[in-house]
Amino acid sequence: MKRRTILPLLGGATMAAWPVMSRAQGPTPRKIGILVAGTPDPTAFLQEFRAALQGLGYSDGQNISLEVRSAGSTDAERLQVSVRELLALKVALIVTYQTPSTEAAKAVTRDLPIVMAGVGSSATSEVTAKNVELLCELLPAARRIGALCNASDPFSKQFLQSIEAAGRTTKVTIHPAFAPGAAGVEAAFGQLLAANVDALVLQPSLGFKVASELSLKHRTASVSPALAYARAGGLLAFAPDPTAIFRSSAVFVDKILKGAKPADLPVVQPTKFDLIINLKTARMLGLTVPPAMLARADEVIE
Repeated sequence: MKRRTILPLLGGATMAAWPVMSRAQGPTPRKIGILVAGTPDPTAFLQEFRAALQGLGYSDGQNISLEVRSAGSTDAERLQVSVRELLALKVALIVTYQTPSTEAAKAVTRDLPIVMAGVGSSATSEVTAKNVELLCELLPAARRIGALCNASDPFSKQFLQSIEAAGRTTKVTIHPAFAPGAAGVEAAFGQLLAANVDALVLQPSLGFKVASELSLKHRTASVSPALAYARAGGLLAFAPDPTAIFRSSAVFVDKILKGAKPADLPVVQPTKFDLIINLKTARMLGLTVPPAMLARADEVIE
């Protein structure tokens, strides 16, 4: 009887325990399936993943062939179609970026190892709560915080729960709004504005561009547990270093291709967390960032 072991985690990788890959490298490149949800922008992940594979001795088109598929959204049905396309190509394993991609792969196949990069876990919940705390520290008068959640992301329930828990700690009211993927961000943002929220927390799988632009347009402070959000114009972000997460995925791919049993490989959690403050955005919002908070930041965007 076939049995699969999936261990959820924020960074690094986790695999399904299946047929052990042959150690022999034949003349035909081993096909590596890569499934990305499309939001947030997977460019950084793909760049780091490819670079890490190259450092491990792999060359796309020579000893491996990277088959990248993206549904362009977090819609489960569209992602599952992409999984089936990868299976038809007879890939050796599937690397998934973001929780919706991982859930889609799990729903379709029980015969391949799955390496997960940057998916939701308990660590993500803790990081999300920290973003709420930082937001309240910067806005001590805030009483209503919006939670802009991705309805098509399986992790949205835990994302909201972590924000609500932080709300109880900081004594602020949490007002949720759900967007059915990135295309619904503007409408959900409007719901939060109508609820008179003082600031909001964005779920990363909704993407960053639209939310950051709306935040500036409506002078509403917004944060997200993804460093890329602060760099895209968000007020601040506290999150793990994504580079280490993306590169560790390549390490797990290498181990599996060389014959390691997926179930024997350890779960990896991020160990480095950064705080980025976008001082330029703070000024545009008319906010003054306390010197003590600036001193704690790993990066300040002027």
